[in-house]
Amino acid sequence: MASNDSYTGIAPAALTGSMRDFRVPGGADLLGRTEGFFRWQDLRRHHGLWPFSRATEDGPKTVCSAQDDRGNRMLGVNFASQDYLSLASHPAIKATAIETIERCGVHSAGSPALVGNTSYSVALERKIAEFLAMDHVVLYPTGWAAGFGVVKGLVRSADHIVMDMLAHSCLQEGAHAATQNLHLFRHLDNDYCRNILAKIRAKDNENGILVITEGLFSMDSDTPDLAALQALCHEFNATLVVDVAHDLGCLGEDGRGHIGLQNMLGKVDLVMGSFSKTFASNGGFVACKSRAVQEYLRFYSAPATFSNALSPAQAATVLKAFEIIGSAEGDALRRKMLANVLSLRRELKQAGLDYYGDPSAIVCVKMGSEGLARLVSRRLIELGLVANLVEFPAVPKGAARIRMQVMANHSEENIADAARMLTIAKTEAELEFDELRRIKHAKSVAA
Repeated sequence: MASNDSYTGIAPAALTGSMRDFRVPGGADLLGRTEGFFRWQDLRRHHGLWPFSRATEDGPKTVCSAQDDRGNRMLGVNFASQDYLSLASHPAIKATAIETIERCGVHSAGSPALVGNTSYSVALERKIAEFLAMDHVVLYPTGWAAGFGVVKGLVRSADHIVMDMLAHSCLQEGAHAATQNLHLFRHLDNDYCRNILAKIRAKDNENGILVITEGLFSMDSDTPDLAALQALCHEFNATLVVDVAHDLGCLGEDGRGHIGLQNMLGKVDLVMGSFSKTFASNGGFVACKSRAVQEYLRFYSAPATFSNALSPAQAATVLKAFEIIGSAEGDALRRKMLANVLSLRRELKQAGLDYYGDPSAIVCVKMGSEGLARLVSRRLIELGLVANLVEFPAVPKGAARIRMQVMANHSEENIADAARMLTIAKTEAELEFDELRRIKHAKSVAA
């Protein structure tokens, strides 16, 4: 353990470094070379600066009991859960899950390519296709599997991928697995994307191009011009896939997210999404316009072909969530969630705190330095606020943030408490961080 040489008792190494430092460890011992990461992680854990791998004790409620990975418990206002419309605890959702388990048991017991499908999953495919004005849908065991699977399932080694540089990990991992012809364009910069497409087609008219973006980016809460991107794909004979994990169901008057808000329903080549943000379940999907594409993904997209199918209870739960989302109650839940979002943003702004992007269930509060953000995160736990620290490499270096995730069931009191605690935490952490830097500077001068 490094020595504690600051007035705060924090080993300086716990405030520096990132997970990327350990992504490509060296050495012949595959198991032993994991030790470097663990030493760094455990140093942060020892100083209360490792806020990951926490567990709730009674689900993602607006106020919940949670424990860290050392078993330390806390009770706090919960802005860390992705349950945007608060459907995880909705009585009709719970009743549907229980009824389905009583009828079908808890397990699908097979791949979708064999006998893992159920009447619920078949109905869910039809429902999603109808909701998105698409023709066909393939279900996946997780949203991550859907993102990885659609890329790896369609793209071959000679093909090209042109992707927004901030696209989700599942899409990036799928891209790296599929081809070496990977081209990243500046975030939301369609002109940059056009230049890449033009350069590719100037040399290669024989192979495919998959363009990848998101309907709502989860770290910056912003959205691309989907119509312009789709037009580019038509112009350069490319295919567009849009990940709608964070906006489908919870944004827009009808819950169609940014595809609906931008009048692009049924006009995007491929739509990929997740059930884990708004639809009270695990699982994901890819929606397409062609039966041929659907069947190809069923048998050449490995996460669909060789994973167990969604359980009956999962599929039935998502179906019930779609029913609620499409009802007057769903309209009310979306309005309540958006009102909470606007209220939190207003409270933060009045407290002098800034955040990224446009109004959505994701309110990422700017911290800046990774060291400062870690000190803030530690204080949030002590104050009673459950919120997620996001740092490099998930976001650019020096752009760490506290990601607040708003739910429909948050009360005004929850929102006020969260803004107050975040303000206190940042103010105190800044004082400590400044003192740490002063001490470091003094030592460097003395040396």
